[in-house]
Amino acid sequence: MDPKKLPSAPPADWNPGEKPYMDQPPPYQDCRAGYDPPPGYPNQPVFPQDLPYGAPYGQQYEGHVQPLFVGQQIVTVQPTVFVTAGAKREQDYLCYSIFTMLCCCLPLGIAALVFSIKTRDANLRGDNQRAKKNSQTACMLNSAAVAIGIVVFVVNCLRLIY
Repeated sequence: MDPKKLPSAPPADWNPGEKPYMDQPPPYQDCRAGYDPPPGYPNQPVFPQDLPYGAPYGQQYEGHVQPLFVGQQIVTVQPTVFVTAGAKREQDYLCYSIFTMLCCCLPLGIAALVFSIKTRDANLRGDNQRAKKNSQTACMLNSAAVAIGIVVFVVNCLRLIY
């Protein structure tokens, strides 16, 4: 198969030694191609903080002009204020749950820890009813775990004595 007969082959009269398209680039032009140069810009308005204190609007100070254009409105932008209600956060009993899990009763301590974490998540979501329910459950499980831990401790102490 001859590579000169392929459809992507260069034309037959092409000479690789000639470089007709490699002349010097055209000279730099000040205008953009085909467009008029941009018109001069009018005096740009300055920000109020650039003017001296108490300066009336529309006067010239230190080379700055603050003109009012026809139909121009003055807009004052104020910062956004987010108002949130001071929602009561329910206690999550997280430290109490970790203590009961490690020192008193492991199964009830784990369950109390799960409800403590659910309470914290509900507080962050702002779901006060769910947070209160989970908080009460965690407190109840923690109290039961401490009671069981005390009973087991007393029974083991009595067993060692007698």
